[in-house]
Amino acid sequence: MPTFKHYLELHFVIFLWGFTAILGKLITIPAVELVFLRTMITALALGAIIYKQGTPFYLGRGNVVKIMGVGVLIAAHWMLFFVSARVSSVSICLIGLATCSLWTAFLEPLFTEKKVKPHEIILALLILIGLYIIFRRETNFNNFLGIGLAVGSAFLGSVFTIINSRLAKMHPATTITCYEMMGACLGTALFFPVYTSSFAEGGTLNFAMASMDWVYLLVLALACTVYAYTASVRLMQRISAYTMNLTVNLEPVYGIVLAWIIFNEDEQVSQDFYYGTFVILFSVFIYPVLDAYAERRKKLKQTFPDEVILGED
Repeated sequence: MPTFKHYLELHFVIFLWGFTAILGKLITIPAVELVFLRTMITALALGAIIYKQGTPFYLGRGNVVKIMGVGVLIAAHWMLFFVSARVSSVSICLIGLATCSLWTAFLEPLFTEKKVKPHEIILALLILIGLYIIFRRETNFNNFLGIGLAVGSAFLGSVFTIINSRLAKMHPATTITCYEMMGACLGTALFFPVYTSSFAEGGTLNFAMASMDWVYLLVLALACTVYAYTASVRLMQRISAYTMNLTVNLEPVYGIVLAWIIFNEDEQVSQDFYYGTFVILFSVFIYPVLDAYAERRKKLKQTFPDEVILGED
């Protein structure tokens, strides 16, 4: 049975995830170099944890290649995420990332036998309405670019989350993540030639970091990634998936509040931003509630196929 301590730790984990975009904006090196260092440190730290715990590591060449390939998706997800926060704002970045559940609802049927549910379509339309409200009077190109990058990041995040849900049933979660971080680090390194020739300022990599950058980076890699991930896996053994999914929806809320406190972003957004944000967050929060209700109705139909279920004609 979960205790108050477990719920408190869960909220701390979600708080750390919401803090990720803040750290990504505070660290001064470009997003690509940041992702390379973050994934390298995380892979090394997870490798040490696996060695200490004696967790099985080698999964066979084919599985390793597939899992490292997923890591490349994660690297692209994080690059888009950090660039979005920098070209626009943390608040806009996190609102775009909140569409991850929307993408998952539509993409999961492509990977599994799950069917798209009516309430998922309705909530998808609500999220689109929320985005329209935010940007209907928007003239800042950077904000448009930021939301586009964040939505793209959410798309990639939903893809690797769906793939991970299948991989986790076959291999130890810590080992999977270690290989994914290795793949993300390698994928970022292979992207360096394209990055320096087309995108990097001055055509060179920039790893020049101030002392505080290293502090922020270690917090990002060790606290927000290694600890938060391993803690969430451990908490899943105590807390129901429904509660986990519902609580994870607080991530953009925590992140936006932190951005308002640290960067005064509440002074940089219009009233439409608040209205649109409310619509999007309402859609994100209500999704697991409606999903659980739909599942209960489905089970009732299977259990009592000849009975009339309340609410049906």
